[in-house]
Amino acid sequence: MSKKMKVEKAYKPKAKILKKRKPNRSLVGDFFLYLFLLGMAFLMVFPLVFSVSSALKPLDELFLFPPKILAQNPTLDNFADLFVTMGKSWVTFSRYIFNTVWLTFAGTAGHLIVASMGAFVLAKYDFPGGKTFFKVVTVSLMFSGYITQIPNYLILNAFGWIDTYWSLVIPAFAFPMGFFLMKQFMEGLPMSLIEAAKIDGAREWRVFIDIVMPNVKPAWLTMIIYSVQSLWNNPANMFIYSEEKKTLVYALQQVGGGGIARTGQVQAVSIVIMVVPITIFIMSESQILETMASSGLKD
Repeated sequence: MSKKMKVEKAYKPKAKILKKRKPNRSLVGDFFLYLFLLGMAFLMVFPLVFSVSSALKPLDELFLFPPKILAQNPTLDNFADLFVTMGKSWVTFSRYIFNTVWLTFAGTAGHLIVASMGAFVLAKYDFPGGKTFFKVVTVSLMFSGYITQIPNYLILNAFGWIDTYWSLVIPAFAFPMGFFLMKQFMEGLPMSLIEAAKIDGAREWRVFIDIVMPNVKPAWLTMIIYSVQSLWNNPANMFIYSEEKKTLVYALQQVGGGGIARTGQVQAVSIVIMVVPITIFIMSESQILETMASSGLKD
């Protein structure tokens, strides 16, 4: 080796060896932690698995004691019988589906618009009576829907909306949980971001659509999940009396009145009712987690 190479090797800075950071917990602790999480996951998924399995059981397996968790001879006869039963109604099955889809879409869209615009004003602007109004919204969260049914009926009847779609759509606009959720989330949005947009020439509507709404995406996705679940599962039997305006949930619940022979169809009904809310939740969950992880803003 030449003298020059020796000198360069002697003065070459030594690479720092980065030590891998070890977690504070032990392997035993990790084992019990994952075991606990696995047990909780099983408890969460068990009702769904049991419901799907019950819907696939023939009638004789539904009355076994002790009951079997999984269907021994799975069949789709319960779903076929359900559609045959619904097809005998003088109101077509497609009509019930249309009513439910229309009410769910209109109520959720209106609730998203009204709650978002109202929350933006309360969160980012000070005006007389704003804090008092928000306190009223907060207090309204304490009351169950059963308590407010009679006042709602009297108000809707005064407007002549009983036995119309508006009796379900309009009250959905004022669902307090969505308004509260949007307002609390928008308060964490830095005001400097809005002021910068206004300096660039953006008007209030442009700021709301292009700046505020994309940054509060987790809030309105969560609000959509709650709103869809509430409207999709609403039988609407208190405000709507005409059979051609009834919802799918109400029609499916009447199947259980046929006695023991329709037990399998009742199990199929539970799957049909829960499939839409679960699907929307699964589709939105990843977006909510991704947006929450990347939407942290600081003043």
